[in-house]
Amino acid sequence: MEVFELEYPIEKSLDVQDMALAIGYFDGVHLGHQKVIGEAKKAAEEKHLKSAVMTFHPHPSVVLNKEIQEVHYLTPKRAKLEQFENLGIDYVFIVKFNESLAQLEPDKFAEEFLIKLGVKHLVAGFDFTYGHKGKGNMDTMKEHSKGEFTLSMIEKVSHNNEKISSTAIRNKIAEGRMNDARQLLGRPYRLKGRVKKGSQRGHTIGFPTANIQLSDDYYLPKVGVYAVQLALNGSTYYGMANLGYKPTFKEGDAKPSLEVYIFDFSGNIYGKEAEVDFFTYIREEQKFSGIEELKSQLRHDEEMIRQFFAISS
Repeated sequence: MEVFELEYPIEKSLDVQDMALAIGYFDGVHLGHQKVIGEAKKAAEEKHLKSAVMTFHPHPSVVLNKEIQEVHYLTPKRAKLEQFENLGIDYVFIVKFNESLAQLEPDKFAEEFLIKLGVKHLVAGFDFTYGHKGKGNMDTMKEHSKGEFTLSMIEKVSHNNEKISSTAIRNKIAEGRMNDARQLLGRPYRLKGRVKKGSQRGHTIGFPTANIQLSDDYYLPKVGVYAVQLALNGSTYYGMANLGYKPTFKEGDAKPSLEVYIFDFSGNIYGKEAEVDFFTYIREEQKFSGIEELKSQLRHDEEMIRQFFAISS
């Protein structure tokens, strides 16, 4: 998979072949997005073209809404690229969303970013818009294509009568409904980061944890305890994660931290990259009266999670 980072105006021609392109923001690369991308792959095979995806970064709200300084993503740029690669895409174009792009008229966008790149077939969702103030849509695209490429539009994709959308997934994650989010994503929700040295307090109470320093601006689940799977050093482990502020120890962190107690594991993993997949919410984070009460609850949590994953202790 080849990745191209573009910014308007595109100052040099790219060494790419004619392509079938899926276009959209694609945060989450959920089942609805996968249908759009799958249609582009199918068209590429039928028309003997390269398969391609065009996405945008940063989120348009960072540029268009001056009050928003950062956005937390379901799939930050690196995670999004991993998903595209998993889907077998040939080319990925990451277009920098800035003021110049926001002001570009729809016909000019089609000319600069689609026709000039060699797009021969375009696939997008029914609600895709483009150009200044989102004035372009899949109806206007027929005119703006100037006969240079054909179009496919993907209608709304639903699950249990609910539209699959990044917003719906965020809402479920914010409520700790990780199984519902998994149904819309087509995979568990994942956070990635490196294991860093923490307070070592877990070792003293018999529950040593891997303190995960997140690698990107992820959209975080509801604070609490979760059943998780953790990928580390090419192996997968079960565990329980605490996402929160550790109120029993009065840590007082400004942002929630992610700590994972990995079942049936020992070893030095500081500095290693870990992927944490969230499966189900166990309980709220709470403040305990003392260490023994905390240990008793952790043993109960571990038993619940082992039962959830059907693994023995």
